[in-house]
Amino acid sequence: MEPNVRFWIAERRSFVQRLLQWTELLDPTNLITSIEKIEKSRQLLFTSEDAYRFDVDDQRIKDAWKRSLSTVHPDSSRLIPILFRPAAFLPLTVPTVFLSMMPAKGMKSMILPQVSLYAYTTGFTMVNGNASYSHSLPAKILLGAGVIASSTFFGLIPHLVQMKYHLDNPWIKRALPIVFLAQVSGMNVFASRSLEPVQGIEVMDKDGNVIGRSRRAGRKAVRETAISRAVLFGTSAFIPEVFTYFFKRTQFFLQNPQSLWTLKLSCTLLVMGVMVPVSFSMFPQIGQIKYSKLEEEIQALTEETELFYNRGV
Repeated sequence: MEPNVRFWIAERRSFVQRLLQWTELLDPTNLITSIEKIEKSRQLLFTSEDAYRFDVDDQRIKDAWKRSLSTVHPDSSRLIPILFRPAAFLPLTVPTVFLSMMPAKGMKSMILPQVSLYAYTTGFTMVNGNASYSHSLPAKILLGAGVIASSTFFGLIPHLVQMKYHLDNPWIKRALPIVFLAQVSGMNVFASRSLEPVQGIEVMDKDGNVIGRSRRAGRKAVRETAISRAVLFGTSAFIPEVFTYFFKRTQFFLQNPQSLWTLKLSCTLLVMGVMVPVSFSMFPQIGQIKYSKLEEEIQALTEETELFYNRGV
């Protein structure tokens, strides 16, 4: 049984416990962990009898879990590419979110941040989604390109509207990009992982035995991830805008107008630094679904009252 799956099934934690766990997994040092160290950590988890006593005080086992959970995909047991590991999400999305919320000065300044943001989030979502179904590389590339193009188009709409109609109401002017960013971020997850509700994802019992493939579990996994992503980007755009609104009315801003960029970037970094682990913790990594909510053909294969599935990130 894949150690990461076993860990998340056995550790049915509360939101606060999941949050504390993710603050460790999002440690930037997980991006530079060598393959050799990861392999040794995985070997320790497979061979140590104490590895699944999660209250154990052995620091070696704790470090092994940290390396395994932050670098290895629970479905495929393969290493996650460095740029798409959870720890890379914050540093790579903060600049694009910040630039996408700044007033546009031309087409280039509008398009590049949107393309960069949705190209990365699309790749991250597809890599860290459920991998229990098969699809060819050309189909994956075609799907990703379509998702990036459509997400960028919808993300540009509020900026194009502002350029054409010169909105005077400051609240609408600020709210429109935030609403679109949250909505498009959620839609991006639905589109990137659109094959999961169609082909179904593996559902398993508490011992990790695969029972079958469920389209309903696939819909639930994608929906939960989309909600968490919309909350993440919506909040990360909203709070800096509120701070900016009040900061512009201070004497300090009137004397130092160039400080607005620094404040907004710092605020975006701070808010996203809090919201990324919150977003990843909103729903369990290995989700649960009731027996009664599964397809009849899967219900006929088991007597378990609830089954588990990999939600993805």
